[in-house]
Amino acid sequence: MSESISRRTAVRSIGASLAASRVLLASIYGNKKVTALVIGGDRYHNMDYIRTALSKTLAKDLGLSMDFSDEVTLLATRYLKDYKLLIMLRDGMYWPTGYSSGGGRGERGNVSVPPLPPMEEKEAYWITPEEGKAVKGFVQGGGGALFYHNTTYISPHNRDFRDVIGAVTLQHPPLRPFKVNIVNHDHPITKGVNDFVVTDEQHFEKYEKDPKYILMRSVNVDGLTWRDLGTSSVAGWAYDYGKGRVCYLAPGHTIAALWNPEYEKIQKNAARWLLRLNSTSIP
Repeated sequence: MSESISRRTAVRSIGASLAASRVLLASIYGNKKVTALVIGGDRYHNMDYIRTALSKTLAKDLGLSMDFSDEVTLLATRYLKDYKLLIMLRDGMYWPTGYSSGGGRGERGNVSVPPLPPMEEKEAYWITPEEGKAVKGFVQGGGGALFYHNTTYISPHNRDFRDVIGAVTLQHPPLRPFKVNIVNHDHPITKGVNDFVVTDEQHFEKYEKDPKYILMRSVNVDGLTWRDLGTSSVAGWAYDYGKGRVCYLAPGHTIAALWNPEYEKIQKNAARWLLRLNSTSIP
């Protein structure tokens, strides 16, 4: 067995010994019993940092068993039914005609002999009506959904997905420091968590659910605005949806942001809450 296959298998196996005594669900990778499916990775957010960050916070530290994939066609009922939790960190675009920069694939001006044909670099939008309905049905039927960062960029292209996640991204500035203020200290996800500062993309969101579900807000404490959107935005929320639950957390462009100690508390609390576990249970 190759080293790369062994490493991937090891990542998927983290927490298996802790979960062995519990009745879990099937894995897309075979006979393993796995609780969560992570769909992540796009042109601007590679899967490696997502896997690295979540493997520490949710797998190693919490004991959550997870499958990782960048294959969005897994957002189908026949696959989702074998999991209890869907985790997503990716946007709504793909680039079928290629791109010359971003994603670690080179920059403009690269030399190629023979020369490459021109790249149109035109985005397309991947989510299908069936995939939106599958996500909605999964959560309504009792599944949990943990959405990170740029997942709200999927919302403009699918009504069902937008209804589940509850918002759409407006814009964001480049990486810069901002503060995350906890505005609901009573919710199980944010209870005992302090305000924190990260250097990340501050996403400005158009939030479309009841304000009572808001958990935290981002604010640029230096007073820097972004275009006409001001200095502050909703940055996290959680609510019941049908028989299931939804949580969205805005920070997530870098490992450093995802590993902020206070933010790690939130992510672990979110996984427990979405899975309806108490503070000591491990899925």
